[in-house]
Amino acid sequence: MKKIKILTLLFAASFFALVSCETKSNQQDSTEVAEEQNEQKLEDTDLEDDAEFAVSAAEGGMLEVQLAQLALTKATSPKVKEFAQSMVDDHSKANEELKSLAQSKNITLPTTLSEEKQKDYNDLAEKSGADFDKAYSEFMVKDHKDDVSKFKKAADNAEDGDIKSWAAAKVPVLEHHLSMAESLEDAVENN
Repeated sequence: MKKIKILTLLFAASFFALVSCETKSNQQDSTEVAEEQNEQKLEDTDLEDDAEFAVSAAEGGMLEVQLAQLALTKATSPKVKEFAQSMVDDHSKANEELKSLAQSKNITLPTTLSEEKQKDYNDLAEKSGADFDKAYSEFMVKDHKDDVSKFKKAADNAEDGDIKSWAAAKVPVLEHHLSMAESLEDAVENN
Protein backbone atom coordinates (compact mmCIF):
# COMPACT_ATOMS: atom_id res chain seq x y z
CA MET A 1 0.00 0.00 0.00
CA LYS A 2 2.84 2.36 0.85
CA LYS A 3 4.48 1.70 -2.54
CA ILE A 4 1.21 2.52 -4.34
CA LYS A 5 0.92 5.85 -2.52
CA ILE A 6 4.53 6.72 -3.35
CA LEU A 7 4.07 5.72 -6.98
CA THR A 8 0.85 7.73 -7.16
CA LEU A 9 2.57 10.79 -5.70
CA LEU A 10 5.51 10.41 -8.09
CA PHE A 11 3.15 10.04 -11.02
CA ALA A 12 1.17 13.12 -9.97
CA ALA A 13 4.34 15.18 -9.47
CA SER A 14 5.67 14.08 -12.87
CA PHE A 15 2.36 14.88 -14.51
CA PHE A 16 2.22 18.39 -13.02
CA ALA A 17 5.85 19.05 -13.92
CA LEU A 18 5.18 17.94 -17.49
CA VAL A 19 2.04 20.09 -17.76
CA SER A 20 3.90 23.06 -16.28
CA CYS A 21 6.75 22.71 -18.77
CA GLU A 22 4.31 22.23 -21.63
CA THR A 23 2.39 25.36 -20.67
CA LYS A 24 5.56 27.46 -20.49
CA SER A 25 6.85 26.23 -23.82
CA ASN A 26 3.50 26.85 -25.51
CA GLN A 27 3.18 30.42 -24.28
CA GLN A 28 4.01 32.93 -26.99
CA ASP A 29 4.03 36.61 -26.69
CA SER A 30 1.06 38.52 -28.03
CA THR A 31 3.02 40.09 -30.88
CA GLU A 32 4.12 36.70 -32.21
CA VAL A 33 0.56 35.41 -32.00
CA ALA A 34 -0.78 38.44 -33.88
CA GLU A 35 1.89 38.10 -36.57
CA GLU A 36 1.16 34.39 -37.04
CA GLN A 37 -2.60 34.94 -37.22
CA ASN A 38 -2.16 37.72 -39.76
CA GLU A 39 0.18 35.57 -41.82
CA GLN A 40 -2.42 32.81 -41.95
CA LYS A 41 -5.36 35.13 -42.70
CA LEU A 42 -3.64 37.51 -45.08
CA GLU A 43 -1.11 35.30 -46.85
CA ASP A 44 -0.84 36.15 -50.53
CA THR A 45 -2.86 39.35 -50.13
CA ASP A 46 -1.87 42.98 -50.46
CA LEU A 47 -2.44 43.46 -46.73
CA GLU A 48 0.37 41.21 -45.48
CA ASP A 49 3.01 43.99 -45.24
CA ASP A 50 0.41 46.47 -44.01
CA ALA A 51 -0.49 44.06 -41.21
CA GLU A 52 3.17 43.85 -40.17
CA PHE A 53 3.27 47.64 -39.96
CA ALA A 54 0.03 47.70 -37.95
CA VAL A 55 1.36 45.13 -35.47
CA SER A 56 4.59 47.09 -35.04
CA ALA A 57 2.72 50.38 -34.67
CA ALA A 58 0.33 48.88 -32.11
CA GLU A 59 3.10 47.43 -30.02
CA GLY A 60 5.10 50.66 -30.21
CA GLY A 61 2.03 52.66 -29.22
CA MET A 62 1.40 50.40 -26.23
CA LEU A 63 5.00 50.78 -25.11
CA GLU A 64 4.83 54.58 -25.48
CA VAL A 65 1.73 54.76 -23.26
CA GLN A 66 3.09 52.36 -20.64
CA LEU A 67 6.43 54.14 -20.44
CA ALA A 68 4.69 57.51 -20.23
CA GLN A 69 2.52 56.25 -17.38
CA LEU A 70 5.67 55.04 -15.67
CA ALA A 71 7.26 58.45 -16.21
CA LEU A 72 4.27 60.16 -14.64
CA THR A 73 5.03 58.27 -11.42
CA LYS A 74 8.84 58.04 -11.49
CA ALA A 75 10.08 61.21 -13.18
CA THR A 76 11.48 64.00 -11.04
CA SER A 77 11.52 66.67 -13.74
CA PRO A 78 8.25 68.53 -14.35
CA LYS A 79 9.25 68.75 -18.04
CA VAL A 80 9.50 64.96 -18.25
CA LYS A 81 6.08 64.60 -16.62
CA GLU A 82 4.57 67.14 -19.01
CA PHE A 83 6.05 65.30 -21.99
CA ALA A 84 4.84 61.97 -20.60
CA GLN A 85 1.28 63.27 -20.30
CA SER A 86 1.41 64.32 -23.95
CA MET A 87 2.56 60.81 -24.85
CA VAL A 88 -0.30 59.22 -22.91
CA ASP A 89 -2.86 61.51 -24.55
CA ASP A 90 -1.59 61.34 -28.14
CA HIS A 91 -0.60 57.68 -28.25
CA SER A 92 -3.75 56.48 -26.48
CA LYS A 93 -5.82 58.24 -29.14
CA ALA A 94 -3.68 56.83 -31.97
CA ASN A 95 -3.85 53.34 -30.44
CA GLU A 96 -7.65 53.45 -30.41
CA GLU A 97 -7.75 54.68 -34.01
CA LEU A 98 -5.42 51.85 -35.04
CA LYS A 99 -7.51 49.23 -33.22
CA SER A 100 -10.61 50.37 -35.07
CA LEU A 101 -8.78 50.46 -38.41
CA ALA A 102 -7.23 47.02 -37.89
CA GLN A 103 -10.57 45.53 -36.92
CA SER A 104 -12.13 46.84 -40.13
CA LYS A 105 -9.29 45.23 -42.13
CA ASN A 106 -9.39 41.92 -40.21
CA ILE A 107 -5.87 42.54 -38.88
CA THR A 108 -5.00 41.05 -35.49
CA LEU A 109 -3.05 43.36 -33.18
CA PRO A 110 -1.06 42.40 -30.09
CA THR A 111 -2.70 42.96 -26.73
CA THR A 112 0.45 42.94 -24.62
CA LEU A 113 4.09 43.86 -25.10
CA SER A 114 6.49 41.39 -26.69
CA GLU A 115 9.36 40.08 -24.59
CA GLU A 116 11.69 42.61 -26.25
CA LYS A 117 9.44 45.60 -25.52
CA GLN A 118 8.74 44.33 -22.00
CA LYS A 119 12.50 44.25 -21.43
CA ASP A 120 12.72 47.90 -22.56
CA TYR A 121 9.97 48.75 -20.06
CA ASN A 122 11.60 46.76 -17.25
CA ASP A 123 15.00 48.36 -17.89
CA LEU A 124 13.50 51.84 -17.48
CA ALA A 125 11.37 50.78 -14.50
CA GLU A 126 14.54 49.87 -12.60
CA LYS A 127 15.81 53.45 -12.80
CA SER A 128 14.80 56.33 -10.57
CA GLY A 129 15.31 60.05 -10.11
CA ALA A 130 17.54 61.90 -12.56
CA ASP A 131 18.76 58.57 -13.99
CA PHE A 132 15.18 57.73 -14.96
CA ASP A 133 14.59 61.16 -16.49
CA LYS A 134 17.74 60.88 -18.60
CA ALA A 135 17.11 57.28 -19.71
CA TYR A 136 13.45 57.99 -20.54
CA SER A 137 14.26 61.07 -22.62
CA GLU A 138 17.03 59.23 -24.48
CA PHE A 139 14.71 56.30 -25.17
CA MET A 140 11.99 58.63 -26.44
CA VAL A 141 14.39 60.25 -28.94
CA LYS A 142 15.59 56.88 -30.23
CA ASP A 143 12.08 55.43 -30.32
CA HIS A 144 10.52 58.40 -32.12
CA LYS A 145 13.28 58.44 -34.74
CA ASP A 146 12.42 54.81 -35.43
CA ASP A 147 8.67 55.58 -35.44
CA VAL A 148 9.02 58.47 -37.89
CA SER A 149 10.97 56.22 -40.26
CA LYS A 150 8.44 53.36 -40.08
CA PHE A 151 5.43 55.63 -40.46
CA LYS A 152 6.93 57.50 -43.42
CA LYS A 153 7.64 54.17 -45.11
CA ALA A 154 4.04 53.02 -44.51
CA ALA A 155 2.70 56.39 -45.69
CA ASP A 156 4.62 55.92 -48.94
CA ASN A 157 4.32 52.17 -49.47
CA ALA A 158 1.22 50.77 -47.76
CA GLU A 159 -1.09 48.96 -50.15
CA ASP A 160 -4.28 49.73 -48.27
CA GLY A 161 -5.43 53.32 -48.73
CA ASP A 162 -6.84 53.64 -45.21
CA ILE A 163 -3.65 52.37 -43.57
CA LYS A 164 -1.57 54.59 -45.85
CA SER A 165 -3.67 57.65 -44.89
CA TRP A 166 -3.59 56.83 -41.18
CA ALA A 167 0.21 56.46 -41.22
CA ALA A 168 0.62 59.69 -43.22
CA ALA A 169 -1.56 61.59 -40.75
CA LYS A 170 0.60 60.40 -37.84
CA VAL A 171 3.95 61.43 -39.35
CA PRO A 172 3.67 65.15 -38.39
CA VAL A 173 2.57 64.19 -34.85
CA LEU A 174 5.51 61.82 -34.47
CA GLU A 175 7.91 64.41 -35.86
CA HIS A 176 6.57 66.86 -33.28
CA HIS A 177 7.06 64.23 -30.55
CA LEU A 178 10.63 63.70 -31.75
CA SER A 179 11.32 67.42 -31.60
CA MET A 180 9.83 67.57 -28.09
CA ALA A 181 11.87 64.53 -27.02
CA GLU A 182 15.10 66.06 -28.33
CA SER A 183 14.40 69.30 -26.44
CA LEU A 184 13.57 67.27 -23.34
CA GLU A 185 16.79 65.29 -23.67
CA ASP A 186 18.79 68.54 -23.85
CA ALA A 187 16.96 69.99 -20.84
CA VAL A 188 17.50 66.85 -18.76
CA GLU A 189 21.20 66.69 -19.74
CA ASN A 190 21.71 70.30 -18.58
CA ASN A 191 20.18 69.73 -15.14
